[in-house]
Amino acid sequence: MDPTRLGLIVPSSNTTMETELPEMFARRMQVMPEERFTFHSSRMRMQEVTAEALLAMDRDSNRCAVELADAEVDALAYACLVAIMSQGPGTHLAAEERLGRVAREQGCDVPVISSAGALVRALSAMGAKRISIVTPYVPELTKTVVEYIEDAGVEVVDFVSLGVADNCAVGRLDPVNLPEIASGLKIDGCDAVVLSACVQMPSLAAIPEAEARLELPVLSAAVATTWDLLTSLGRKAVVPGAGYLLSEEMAAR
Repeated sequence: MDPTRLGLIVPSSNTTMETELPEMFARRMQVMPEERFTFHSSRMRMQEVTAEALLAMDRDSNRCAVELADAEVDALAYACLVAIMSQGPGTHLAAEERLGRVAREQGCDVPVISSAGALVRALSAMGAKRISIVTPYVPELTKTVVEYIEDAGVEVVDFVSLGVADNCAVGRLDPVNLPEIASGLKIDGCDAVVLSACVQMPSLAAIPEAEARLELPVLSAAVATTWDLLTSLGRKAVVPGAGYLLSEEMAAR
């Protein structure tokens, strides 16, 4: 079987999507050895996670879609959640449609998702109506993310905002600390916890421990992106050790 080529549109300072996504797909290949995946990125310039910088960065996304279309990828993911959510509720729909149109104009008619849309769709698929979240963002951007999620019909019961504006510094945050941080969230009545509402904040290694501590499904923006990519390709969305969203139990629902 030819490898499935996955295209990623990422901020220039992002160092996590190209580590956590390949790790999840490598785990998948351990249980589904007939599948192979390769990863191909195009980058948009961004260093500081501010509303102004995110908007300026987003203007490069069409160019990135053109470049990835040249690689004839099989699916494309816009891998910056807050760049989409900071533009207002529902923006993921317009962004995905726009990037899909750009790719089609280059002869590449493939599924296009965004991390923002992936998180919204994953929560819906899980039936999650009440959640708590952890973000690395400054409080103003976290508030924007909360409003975006709530506009999609999911109540955010509580959140932690770590206040890190330097995007490279976000990528160096230690996931070992996340289960303890998440333990401080209010989770009464919650259906799930989003351990990292940011694809740049590493969290994959912490998800199994956080699920065990909290006794709730735990996901991240990167896990949701993996789930959405697999779903959009018509594949069974299962990855060992990546939490409930990518479990056999969830896939059987």
